[in-house]
Amino acid sequence: MPKSSNDQRLTAAERRASGALAAVFGLRMLGLFLIMPVMAIYGKNYPDYTPLLIGLAIGAYGLTQALLQIPMGMLSDRIGRRPVIIGGLLVFIVGSLVAAYAETLTGVVLGRALQGMGAIAAAILALAADITRDSQRPKVMAMIGMCIGLSFALALVLGPLLGQHIGLSGLFLFTACSAVFGLLVFAFAVPKVELRAARGDLLPNLAELGQIAKHPQLARLNAGVFILHCLLTAFFVVVPTQLVAGGLASEHHAWLYLPTLFVSFAFMIPMLIWAEKRRQQPRFFRVAIILLITAIGIIGWAQGSWLIFSIAIILFFTGFNFLEATLPSSLTRFAPAGRKGSASGVYATAQFGGAFVGGLAGGALLQSYGLSGVVWFSVLLLVCWFVISFGMQAPPQWQNVSFKLRELENEELQQLADQLADAEGVEEVRIVSSEQTAYLKVHKTDYNEQAITTLVASYQ
Repeated sequence: MPKSSNDQRLTAAERRASGALAAVFGLRMLGLFLIMPVMAIYGKNYPDYTPLLIGLAIGAYGLTQALLQIPMGMLSDRIGRRPVIIGGLLVFIVGSLVAAYAETLTGVVLGRALQGMGAIAAAILALAADITRDSQRPKVMAMIGMCIGLSFALALVLGPLLGQHIGLSGLFLFTACSAVFGLLVFAFAVPKVELRAARGDLLPNLAELGQIAKHPQLARLNAGVFILHCLLTAFFVVVPTQLVAGGLASEHHAWLYLPTLFVSFAFMIPMLIWAEKRRQQPRFFRVAIILLITAIGIIGWAQGSWLIFSIAIILFFTGFNFLEATLPSSLTRFAPAGRKGSASGVYATAQFGGAFVGGLAGGALLQSYGLSGVVWFSVLLLVCWFVISFGMQAPPQWQNVSFKLRELENEELQQLADQLADAEGVEEVRIVSSEQTAYLKVHKTDYNEQAITTLVASYQ
């Protein structure tokens, strides 16, 4: 049936709950990102300082996130979202306190690993879906995505600003306090719900992970996000100290990051619009990779002032932000109907795994081979990604939709599947009887939403 105008807007309860979840997610990611721009500088004050431990301190959260992201998502489907989210935030707080009171860099690494053990991303996304209607879910997911991007930008500015006043231990205490605030927001602002949203597009299915990993386009996206976050953590192993060497005091780094981020967004947004409008995502992927290679080259081999480095940082964040925004969008379009949760689980594992490997490799190479070792490693990764990108395709103009069904007999299931498969604009149909859900992959423009809704209504 046609939707009323009220169905096109979030209800007051949906706004409150989704805003609270986005805030919780953003505060947690802020805590993970906050030390990245300052760790390489303040980490030298610990008695066991080595570049390798700096790299591990930056990227250690990625290892535990990569290992636990899928299991924690699946656990939330068994015991409920709230226990997993609350437990994850408590673990994150403990990790922050361990890092804050650590007297050695090894202790900081342990605290960072504990922070990562609070792997609640899948549970938060699933709960966001539980408490919102299907028609409003893209808005809520976009809100959460914007909070993640904002938390990264804030971390680049707040890290240096706060670090000069409260030090690294103070930053970790600030992180613990922000997580406590997030816990209170979650406890009092997010309603308790019993309704479970359809799981296939939200949470990973262990039996499907192997098939998802072999998908040629998804495999390229997973390799890409691994390299991108590997590069990010390696980048922050060396860049802060390079800025200091270039004549910019650490307490002024925030005032470099802030304008360069704004300028990079000014360049990145037209790239996103043009790539989407012309369906030239693979070509712009390669442009973004070239920007990253150029930025790394300037940082590694141009013996210039901090002004030269600011140009490199603009190029870096233009390429990075374009890829960071485009990769998950492409993932959702290539993911088979009803398997977005599994595709996202593999993607998140690759993403956080890259963060760990980048920190580890960046620190080890800096310790053994100096700056040039990190630069060559980064460039080699990017060249490999550049070559892989030639097998990429423009994301299809499809979107995923799902419908809850009543309990149906086998004949009714088959009849519905046949009718949906014959409907105009429907590319793929997947009905999961155990979830009482029909998953469709449909064309964005040819899909007749009213006709499909009317067809499915008799089976609901």
